[in-house]
Amino acid sequence: MKALIFAAGLGTRLKPLTDDRPKALVEVGGKSLLEWQLLRLSAFGFRDIVINVHHFGQMVEDAVRKFFEKNPRCGLKVQFSEEFDLLRDTGGGIRHASSLLSDGEPFLVHNVDILSNLDLGKFYSSSCRKLSVGNSLSCVVVSGRYSDRRLLFDSGMRLCGWENVKTFQVKSPYEDIARLSGKEEAHSILEGMGLKPYAFGGIHVVSPKALEVMASWPEKFPIVDFYLDNAADYKIVGRFFSRLKLIDVGRLEHLPIAEEFLKRK
Repeated sequence: MKALIFAAGLGTRLKPLTDDRPKALVEVGGKSLLEWQLLRLSAFGFRDIVINVHHFGQMVEDAVRKFFEKNPRCGLKVQFSEEFDLLRDTGGGIRHASSLLSDGEPFLVHNVDILSNLDLGKFYSSSCRKLSVGNSLSCVVVSGRYSDRRLLFDSGMRLCGWENVKTFQVKSPYEDIARLSGKEEAHSILEGMGLKPYAFGGIHVVSPKALEVMASWPEKFPIVDFYLDNAADYKIVGRFFSRLKLIDVGRLEHLPIAEEFLKRK
């Protein structure tokens, strides 16, 4: 099984910790965020790992070498998708790494700053089954945690749009949803349409078809924009787990929460 770890971000929300290191090497519970991800992926049976790097990228590559010295039997093969010339955002990061990910099978994508209790192996296997049916591009983990920016799904958990509850901005490939953008009552109308808002969890399983579709896209773009643009023609399915515990460690104030979460695991 193959996975891509997003580790190229600037980590601006974690300053000053990221003044001299990448976000991926910020430590929580005695280990770097990257080390936690590598250990979890190995435990769930993933063997081929791609890591995209940009900000302090050489430090990430050096840290992986030290990880192998410390864990010689982890069974992982790691390759780097270097973005030293341009930080390509999440969608562009997948597109740039496509030559390392293209083996005809779906692959897991995982933000380096997301910690969770999700069984990644079961999520991958069940997502592969869903992606094998119909015109599907991706299965994305969503949660009920508060976020100003939320994905919108229909009753079958198919992606239909996106909303920002603070600015009232709405995005969708469907005109009846998109035309609500900018209206203060947009959220209540969307709820009345039966659409369910969820926060994107930063974990998704992507179909090989997605690599074909995004080949014509520019070098830099967010994956959410790509999903929204293709949601009418392809299925992007949300996966909600009632017992999911998920923490975004991308902010300084979330570090103590992450420490406590790791103690209780």
